[in-house]
Amino acid sequence: MSGKLNIQSRLAVLEPETDMLIKQRRPWDLPESQVTDEADFLNRRQIIAAGGGLLAAGALGFNARAQTDPSAGLYPAARNTAYTITRDLTPEEVNSTYNNFYEFGSSKSISKASQALQTRPWEITIDGEVEAEMTLGIDDLLKKVTLEERLYRLRCVEAWSMTIPWTGFPLSKLLEIAKPLSSAKYVQMQTFENPKVARGQLAVWYPWPYTEALTIEEAANDLAFMVTGAYGKPAAKQFGAPIRLAVPWKYGFKSVKSIVRFSFLKERPTTFWEEINAGEYGFWANVNPKFDHPRWSQATERVLGKNERIPTVIFNGYGEQVADLYSGKTERKYFM
Repeated sequence: MSGKLNIQSRLAVLEPETDMLIKQRRPWDLPESQVTDEADFLNRRQIIAAGGGLLAAGALGFNARAQTDPSAGLYPAARNTAYTITRDLTPEEVNSTYNNFYEFGSSKSISKASQALQTRPWEITIDGEVEAEMTLGIDDLLKKVTLEERLYRLRCVEAWSMTIPWTGFPLSKLLEIAKPLSSAKYVQMQTFENPKVARGQLAVWYPWPYTEALTIEEAANDLAFMVTGAYGKPAAKQFGAPIRLAVPWKYGFKSVKSIVRFSFLKERPTTFWEEINAGEYGFWANVNPKFDHPRWSQATERVLGKNERIPTVIFNGYGEQVADLYSGKTERKYFM
């Protein structure tokens, strides 16, 4: 198994074959500017600007969280300068008030509702194809790893993007703790399920709990990152506290939040959005501007916190590190 976990980036950026069908936007397709609720976003930005950000920070309890979180002393962690970005960081007041977290609702305005989530005690189960199944408290897990800060880009399938200073540790470190067997081909991650706290989970048409998965090779890639903090302190609840995934070369829905279970599996599982609509949100979800979403273009992205739209880059700009994982895989299903 250890041989599978030492994956080296070898190939140049993968480009789709030139004779592949490129979908043209139809007149009835949703315009890119309407992919997310831009009016809500701008209204929140105006409120934040008027209050200098203090009102939003107070309402979300940032200072209280830093004082009560048992892991607060671990932050800020040293920055790993191997992971850099060329854009400005997204301001915290933007990132913390524009969030997808369907457990708390389907709008972007879930930051207040998500404060109902209790992140201590928080237990994480590791099971399936491993040497020994176990359950760890989040703070016990943090004692087994060394935290670092990385600057990452995030590209949402909805055609907007952010840049974030995540703090956490490589997912490969969790693989070392879990000790998966050679029979383990996938690692499935699940979020909590508690509809009394997360009212969005009362929506029976969603296949709760939120489930995502990676191949073992993807999970072992050094870019795959377990996030426990952001902006120099423990992660805000709306970010997916106390532990979430960040896989920056994939669309954002792959980065499952508030994880309570890692299951190592022989067969590929069906993931949350794949079960809902596999034709729009597939298992692989690698960023590629040449494969449009069925309802909008993926060629460009709206940068949150800035009045600009920029071209999207294959693998969200991380092709040098991950393209070898998909050598020869140029079909549309790998980029949706």
